[in-house]
Amino acid sequence: MSLRSKDPQIYELIQRERRRQAEVLELIASENYVSDEVLESLGSILTNKYAEGYPRKRYYGGNEIIDQVEELAIARVKAAFELPIDWHVNVQPYSGSPANLEVYNGLLEKGDTIMAMSLDQGGHLTHGSPVNFSGKNYNFVHYGVSAKTGRLDYMEILKLADRTHPKLILCGFTAYPREIDFKKFKEIAEKVKAISMADISHIGGLVVAGVHLSPIPFFDVVTTTTHKTLRGPRAAIIMSKDKFASAIDKSVFPGMQGGPHENAIAAVAVAMKEVKTAAFRKYAEQVVKNAKALARSLQDFGFKLVSGGTDNHLMLVDLTNKNIGGKDAQELLDLAGIVTNRTMVPFDPRKPWDPSGIRLGTAAITSRGMKEKEMSKIASWITAVITDHSVADNVRGEIKRFTKNFPAPGL
Repeated sequence: MSLRSKDPQIYELIQRERRRQAEVLELIASENYVSDEVLESLGSILTNKYAEGYPRKRYYGGNEIIDQVEELAIARVKAAFELPIDWHVNVQPYSGSPANLEVYNGLLEKGDTIMAMSLDQGGHLTHGSPVNFSGKNYNFVHYGVSAKTGRLDYMEILKLADRTHPKLILCGFTAYPREIDFKKFKEIAEKVKAISMADISHIGGLVVAGVHLSPIPFFDVVTTTTHKTLRGPRAAIIMSKDKFASAIDKSVFPGMQGGPHENAIAAVAVAMKEVKTAAFRKYAEQVVKNAKALARSLQDFGFKLVSGGTDNHLMLVDLTNKNIGGKDAQELLDLAGIVTNRTMVPFDPRKPWDPSGIRLGTAAITSRGMKEKEMSKIASWITAVITDHSVADNVRGEIKRFTKNFPAPGL
């Protein structure tokens, strides 16, 4: 009540955003709804405390309780991902992008060669985009997908590694709808004597629930955000074999960060406890079921999907046969209460600002309790809006009524 009276402008904006989140279909693959408990931790008095350094080795006094918070978060990450005893966890990265850069900074020298997936075929900005810090400071060589199948071609990736001899091979994607063969990536890295790194920011929740293969048995370093399919706060973690721990810790602090956000770290601990429940495992299984159902329904309505479908929580819709670009489709669907993001499709002839596709994900709508039957309805709304632009307002009204039957966590 104090925010409402003392800063009504911010209060009202928060309430408006709360209503927006409650009344739309959130299909952005990187978004989700966190629990009341995660929200409570994020908004706690832990935000008051400076804690530069690591547990039991702080540069500020008064951290005896904060140390316990951080140590609990670390222990729960280890349990959630079933880490071997010789693995280390750093829970201090502010988000996914800093986490990736901190690994590079800790384990490599500027100018070293890194092999990763190109941004225009499903990679991330921090995987060597020329406009990003990563691309400006390291020599990235990029692999992509097969033009014929839209899937990773591991033989071509091996050939590229043999030619370029990277010091680090990064396996990780922001827009790849298929399951990843981590074992094959590890074999490639071993052949060229490269450090193996997996960025599982999108599929972390599927990994801990056992509905996607885990990279832990095969890789040297694994990063992940703690939101997306993990349903935690906007933060990140770095997991690594012990031999890389000291270099990575020094890269995080004091190398690239100052005081950790202990309120977010507490929220990570809460989320890591939640993912160890049977309810979360059932949720993750439903995320994949919903993605497959939505993909099939869209294909029945004549939409083209990159790689022909999905194995995880997301899909890439190629709109080249629908007479609409990704930017216009995103904006039109937004008017209808269907929130997506435009995306490039592999070998896209259009520009990144107005690409040929949209990316859809099922993590958030599954958190609201929607199942396969609802995916068919969502596909019909998407089809109606893309086919007849004039129906967007009517569809928004239908979705507003529809979402009342599926209350979102935390709202």
